[in-house]
Amino acid sequence: MEESEKEIGVLRLQKKLKHWVVHNSEHAASFRKAAREADALGLAAVSIRLNEAAKRMDELSEILAAAEDALR
Repeated sequence: MEESEKEIGVLRLQKKLKHWVVHNSEHAASFRKAAREADALGLAAVSIRLNEAAKRMDELSEILAAAEDALR
């Protein structure tokens, strides 16, 4: 693979990873909002699971951000 092809591939991966981190952050915020709504409805078990999903989404974002850092 030529150096320019590699550079293009790296830039493409960086762009995807950055997008996924932002996208995951948006999902995590939505999950937290839904968790508050569920809690207000007395659905504690649902709220707990939604908050756990948000936490895991944050963890995934950290992994993706580390992958992006590894490209630098």
